[in-house]
Amino acid sequence: MSEHEAKYVAGYEVAGMTCAHCVGAVTEEVSALPGVESVRVDLVAGGTSTVDVTSTTPLERSAVAAAVEEAGYELVE
Repeated sequence: MSEHEAKYVAGYEVAGMTCAHCVGAVTEEVSALPGVESVRVDLVAGGTSTVDVTSTTPLERSAVAAAVEEAGYELVE
């Protein structure tokens, strides 16, 4: 990718995550989406965790939601 190509960054809130295994599962599923360059998960014990995704193309929220659900969690509306 050249430095002139666009990158898209989006943040999502995820419910139900409690441990490093949760972080790994969500990271793996979201990273597998087409165009995803990086995934950063901030685990918040007892609260709502966040997932920041950087991609080379815009991602549909529904695609991210499906990946998070595949990992066993859900996006917060």
